[in-house]
Amino acid sequence: MSREDRHTGLSALAHADDDFSVVDAIGGPRGVVESVLPGFLFVVLFVVTSDLMLTVVVSAAVSVVQVVARLAQRQSVWGAIGGLVSVAICLVWAWRSNDARNYYMLGFITNAVYVVVLSLSLMVRVPAVGVLVEAIRALPTGDYRGWLRSWLDDVPLRRAYMWVTVLWIGVFTLRLAVQVPLYFADLVGWLGTARLIMGIPFWSLAIWVSYLLIATPLHRSRLSDHEEGR
Repeated sequence: MSREDRHTGLSALAHADDDFSVVDAIGGPRGVVESVLPGFLFVVLFVVTSDLMLTVVVSAAVSVVQVVARLAQRQSVWGAIGGLVSVAICLVWAWRSNDARNYYMLGFITNAVYVVVLSLSLMVRVPAVGVLVEAIRALPTGDYRGWLRSWLDDVPLRRAYMWVTVLWIGVFTLRLAVQVPLYFADLVGWLGTARLIMGIPFWSLAIWVSYLLIATPLHRSRLSDHEEGR
């Protein structure tokens, strides 16, 4: 399987095996560059020039070039397009408000939503990470109660999903705890730096720990499914 065909994100966890690679799970070297570059340029340009319009235009242009480059090479563009939409929302928010800090507002909102949704899933004892991973493994088309029970009744697997959900709650909460005070202190340079450090590096570490937690129970579940002829 070529690197372009490798699974990323939660899909990489759902298909985790002995060849699991954190680098591939976060999109490979190119995916990392495409993810980091617009935000890196935004903070560097704004800190150096204090020109919000120039910063917005250059960051937007780079994001568009990344998508065009993938189209020209006939590669998958869905991840790049998703990133482009996200960056576009952040740039428009900063530009319309005339406040560079608001480039990071969408991130605050999405992190807070993730914390709430993941926490609620733990409260009802149906870990959200488990729902997503299991849906990727076998998308339910009917008998949703039976589908839930098929993995919730697997105690080691359910426990692993619970801990992984707790892990991601911690990641999103820590991001907010560090970055929101920097926002209110109007420290754009430090906020951008924190955003970069707590982006791909934190994501990579969380993906790796998630794999360590669920790999064994997930493998056992696959063997059980195979033995049952499912």
